[in-house]
Amino acid sequence: MASTRDIRRRIKSVKNTRQITKAMELVAASKMKKAQQLALAGQPYAQLMASMLASLAPRVDESMHPFLVKREIKTRGILLITTDKGLCGPLNANLFKLVVDIQTPAKFVVAGRKGTQFLVRTKRDLLADFPIQDRASFAEVRAAVEFMIKQYLEGVIDTIEVIYPHFKNTLVQEPTVCPVLPLESVAASLATLHRHSSAVEKADTREMLFEPSAKTVLDALLPFYVNHYVYELVLSAKASEQSARMVAMKTAKDNATKLLGDLTLEYNKARQAGITAEILEIAAAQFAAV
Repeated sequence: MASTRDIRRRIKSVKNTRQITKAMELVAASKMKKAQQLALAGQPYAQLMASMLASLAPRVDESMHPFLVKREIKTRGILLITTDKGLCGPLNANLFKLVVDIQTPAKFVVAGRKGTQFLVRTKRDLLADFPIQDRASFAEVRAAVEFMIKQYLEGVIDTIEVIYPHFKNTLVQEPTVCPVLPLESVAASLATLHRHSSAVEKADTREMLFEPSAKTVLDALLPFYVNHYVYELVLSAKASEQSARMVAMKTAKDNATKLLGDLTLEYNKARQAGITAEILEIAAAQFAAV
């Protein structure tokens, strides 16, 4: 049996660990709530853009836009959204399984240090990595998306896809591969891009006059809409990260509490055994003196 001094040292260590994990759980919960609020705040704006695109679709020749032109897929372009830090359970490992399953040629752009480290370690083709803070800004995401769009238009990659953890609820974060470009059509793409939303955008059949022209408006609006859609995916990934970290830290705190109870019981037993041994020694000394 371990000495009471060793057990006291372990109890102190476990108490410190429990205090740290509890603090990290509270911080992650706060950040998760903020990420959810950001995602909800952007929904009306996204729905308005979707409504405008749905109204534009029947008034333009969609086949003329480079985002809607079908091409032979030789090299996939994938944006991998991971975390910068660990302590978030199997969140990143589940995303890496999707990357490992990719057997076709692919080039990667990464948001998150864990993803960069994994791709470098596994010697995959990494085009660029972009830092994105916990409170992700649209400008940070736009830089990554516009870089991929440039590679797409130049023919370096033939698709733009996003691998990210989709936030379903606090306990479930689903690793997802989401295709972004090329778009099948404006109407079909709106249905696909908003498959997780209950809102259904319908085209406005009223007569409209677009200035300078419907095609010019579509050319300006469609890239911005793609940027905003990827931004929504990043916010979902950030909410997933903080949720996974909160759950992991809560589990660690609960395990520390359980271990603390076991150590306290072990300490009491050791202390009681020591006291009993001392009493026996005193009784034996008195008996020997007699």
